[in-house]
Parts: sequence; C-alpha cells; structure tokens
Amino acid sequence: MILALSGGVGGARLCQGLVQVASPDELAIVVNVGDDFEHLGLTICPDLDTVMYTLAGLHNPQLGWGRADETWHFMQMLAQLGGETWFQLGDRDLAVHIERSRRLAAGDTLSAITADFCARVGISHQVMPVTDQRLRTCVLARDQGELAFQDYFVRQKAEPVITGLRFDGAEAATVSRPLEQLLASPQGHQVKGVIICPSNPWLSVAPILAVPALKRWLQSARIPVVAVSPIIGGQAVKGPAAKIMRELGAGTDTLGIVSHYGDRVQGWIIDEADAALAGAIRNRGARVAVTQTLMTAPEVAAALARNAIKLLHELQ
Repeated sequence: MILALSGGVGGARLCQGLVQVASPDELAIVVNVGDDFEHLGLTICPDLDTVMYTLAGLHNPQLGWGRADETWHFMQMLAQLGGETWFQLGDRDLAVHIERSRRLAAGDTLSAITADFCARVGISHQVMPVTDQRLRTCVLARDQGELAFQDYFVRQKAEPVITGLRFDGAEAATVSRPLEQLLASPQGHQVKGVIICPSNPWLSVAPILAVPALKRWLQSARIPVVAVSPIIGGQAVKGPAAKIMRELGAGTDTLGIVSHYGDRVQGWIIDEADAALAGAIRNRGARVAVTQTLMTAPEVAAALARNAIKLLHELQ
C-alpha cells in the first residue's frame, strides 16, 4: 500500500499516473482540505474535486481545474443579479457543490460523501480528505494581515506578499474516518511508503502534514517518503509556488523545496532541467531520480508514477 498526498492540479495529474500503475489495493490518495471554503451558501472543496474530476477523466485539461465541456449559465445569471462572480462555478460543477452541501447539512461526513461521489463517477481507488473536520489555510499577507485562502488565491490572484501561513483548526483536527481505519488496519501496517505529489509544499501539502495524528504516524512508521518537486528550472509548473518561495526566503529552485521538507523526505524526483542539482541533493543524504516531471499527457504521468514507486522500493 502506498499513500499519495495530493493538492489540486499538479497532485491530481500525478494521481492520474499512479492509478494507472497501482491497483486500488495498492494505493490510497489523501487530499488537502485547507482550500475548502463556504461560498454562496455552499461548501466548496477545490482540491478534492480536482482530484475526482481528473481521475474520472472529467477535468478540463486546459485549465487543470473544473469540468470539461462546462457551461456557465449559472454564473451569467448570478452576474445579472449582482452576485459575487470572482469564484467561477460551472453548471455541472455546481451540482457537486449543491449535493455535497446538502449531505453535509444532513450529517454525512466529507469522507463518506467523497467516497460516494468517486464511486459514482467510476473511480475505484480510495480518495479521501485528510480530515472530516474544519481545517482552513489562512495566508498572512504583508500589507493586509490575515486573508482567507481563496481571497488570496483567487480573488486577489495570489498577488499579496506572503509572510506566513496559519492552518486554522489543524491542531484540533483528527484524520478522516477512512484514513484512520487504514492506518489502524493490518493493511495500514503494510504501507510501503508515501509519495508527496508535486503540489505546492506550503499551500497544499503543509495543511495535510499539519493534522497531528498523520504527522505522528509519519514520524513513527519509519517508512520511506518520496517527493516529486513542483519546481522545474526555477519555475512552478502551476500556481504561485516559486513566488511564495521568494517571499518566504526559501530560495527559487528545487533545493529550496528540498530544504523545506528536510529529513521528512528520503527520495526526490526532479526534472531533467534540474539535473545539475542532483549532486547537492544527494549530499544532503537523499536519493534522487532525474526524469521528465512535466506531465503533458496521461502516459507521461504514468511513467513519472512508475519512477516514484521504483524509488520507494529502492529506499525500503
């Protein structure tokens, strides 16, 4: 069994590769919920939905988020009525948010709803939120103080300068029920390793690792952890990772990502554009595999997934 820790677009693409090469008995996907928020009376879970749409083949490959062949009649009418339109919700996407919000209000857990939705769109692998409880990423901005994540990320297009992050609710959060069952089960004791997907280390992975029970399990399990760098040639493939690194003084290349994770990661997958950094990473005690990490097609994602799993096996 392998646990994959994923955020949105980049993580979902690697998960698309992982499900091609690992069976449902060999892989479970744990997804960030720090991006979740309440909007227009609905609970929106961007990363969970991006992973679900991608694995089901329903995603918009150009944007990386949202549904393919989406229509926008709801947003057009909302604009006409004077409603908030800064966060785009497509018509098909809206059905997910409405039904999830209804079921949450009826007492269902987020993990149960996620499992049901994934099954209904044809996903066989386990996809679960890291917690069923409220966990929200808050951005500490230099000139504006604390901002809700989607205010920073979408409304303000990640333009404010970050000075820090806070994960509201993390300390009190427990792992979601299916994750708890997995880690406590005989199958959980057979977890061979963890793959950290190429999601933003600060905005997407840090909220997952902030849940105390998962953090303790990772520290005590003594299993290898492999991470795929989200940086290629000093630039983020998607999102503001490189900008955040500069603002937090974490450097501007893959070495900054390596330093951020420290000894929590024993194996690194880096892109061919960063091959010159492999020696420096090895000097820090980690193994390195150099390959194409820009996932331009499902078969490229599958090849990257195979490399990550191979590195896990080498570290065992």
